Amino acid sequence: MRAQYDIVISGGGIAGMTAAAAFGSAGYRTLCVDPAPPIIAEGDAGSDLRSTAFLHPSVKVLKAAGLWERFAAHAMPLQVMRIVDAGGVAPEPRVSHDFDAADISEHPFGWNLPNWLLKREISARLRDIDAVTFRPGIATTRLTTRESGAIIGLSDGASVEARLLIAADGRNSPMRQALGINVRTTRFGQKALAFAVTHPVAHENVSTEIHRSGGPFTFVPLPDRDGQPCSAIVWMETGAEITRLAALPPAAFEAEMNARSCGLFGPLTLVSRLTIWPIISQIAERFIGERTALMAEAAHVVPPIGAQGLNMSLADLTVLLDLAKPDRLGSRDMLAAYQRKRYPDVALRVAGVGLLNRSSMISAQPLRDARAGLLDVMYSAAPVRRALMQMGIGVR
Repeated sequence: MRAQYDIVISGGGIAGMTAAAAFGSAGYRTLCVDPAPPIIAEGDAGSDLRSTAFLHPSVKVLKAAGLWERFAAHAMPLQVMRIVDAGGVAPEPRVSHDFDAADISEHPFGWNLPNWLLKREISARLRDIDAVTFRPGIATTRLTTRESGAIIGLSDGASVEARLLIAADGRNSPMRQALGINVRTTRFGQKALAFAVTHPVAHENVSTEIHRSGGPFTFVPLPDRDGQPCSAIVWMETGAEITRLAALPPAAFEAEMNARSCGLFGPLTLVSRLTIWPIISQIAERFIGERTALMAEAAHVVPPIGAQGLNMSLADLTVLLDLAKPDRLGSRDMLAAYQRKRYPDVALRVAGVGLLNRSSMISAQPLRDARAGLLDVMYSAAPVRRALMQMGIGVR
């Protein structure tokens, strides 16, 4: 007999597991599957060394999922976001502006945690929720939808039925493809290196983006490591340059990263392996199908600028939770409302982040000079700074 669930979630990344915790905590019988088990230790092969900044509007849904209490002890507050232009002839700061959360809220912008740790804590939470069945190592392979529900085939040969299918299965989402939903993809010719460093100068809970060419070089605060201040780094560059950097011997790589960091935090010491991630923008032509909602990277992908990615995913989840009622779960009305509420905001953010990314990639010196002048004028105006901060974190 086919197993019945209220909700099936295809995808067990951070967004998919968080959705399972949230819906399970709300009492919905939830199945979450993913082809690969989550890697929950920093030193394990394949662990995700990126970090995630949860902007403070996302904390509400994390609390509802029973996750925030697990995250809080490990989280580093992000009080200030600093934008530095180092696009002159020499790699040194020439324009710097701070965006202080105190100007718009009593809260920090958000809190930063390593992705591998998030997966560890969410996995532990799922084990505590009776309404959730988490099956890592199982993929979704087939989909049939009808007005009464979705029938989902699994890689172990079984099939299950749900009133609502949530596709959170990544930028190449099999469930999105099964529904015939197309995507619009922008390729920037970039990749990103993600790794961790220690440094002698304290980060003071400041996230720092250094712009020169190729993409930003971003410090995100982490807890101290071995008695030294520690930061996660995301270094975006052209694909060819990332390939060259990743192949360097450790000493040569450290020399390059110290030059690119402009010495803002003193000499950097690499304390993790390097991981490489492709950079694209992508948006699905629609976020819904019959009995199905797309969320997270199945619906939208943005470059890692301004902590938008996962927070957009949690905004998806917040809307789905608000709309989910036992008598209309997965209904046409519920899904149409989700499309109306999420698509315009996501489309605006995908376009905006893409524009910022292209600006950060500029290599011609006259254009870099023009960029520095424009940013200096814009960011010097307090009303503009406040408006950008409110837009970035999704508050008014």
